[in-house]
Formats: sequence, C-alpha cells, structure tokens
Amino acid sequence: MRLLEIIIAILIPPVGVGLAFGIGKTFWINFLLTLLGYIPGIIHALYVLSKPR
Repeated sequence: MRLLEIIIAILIPPVGVGLAFGIGKTFWINFLLTLLGYIPGIIHALYVLSKPR
C-alpha cells in the first residue's frame, strides 16, 4: 500500500495526501502548494507520507 501511495503522490499529489489523511488541513496545504507549483506539491506529499502515522 505504501508504494501505491507514493506513486499516486508523485502523479497527483493532492489525491495521494487525500487518500492517506482525508480532506483536512494537510490536504488543503498540499492542494495550494500544487497550484503554486507541481514540484512543491510533490515534495510536500512525499514528506507527509514518509512521516510515521
């Protein structure tokens, strides 16, 4: 499951974060970062998904 989350986070960062954490503060931060630039969204998504839950 982790590998699938990482692949989705690279392709569509907000969806990857949304699937892992739901539609909350983390999702909206990632959504805004992705709108500002695709790379910041990917970096944030990978950072958030790599932290222990």
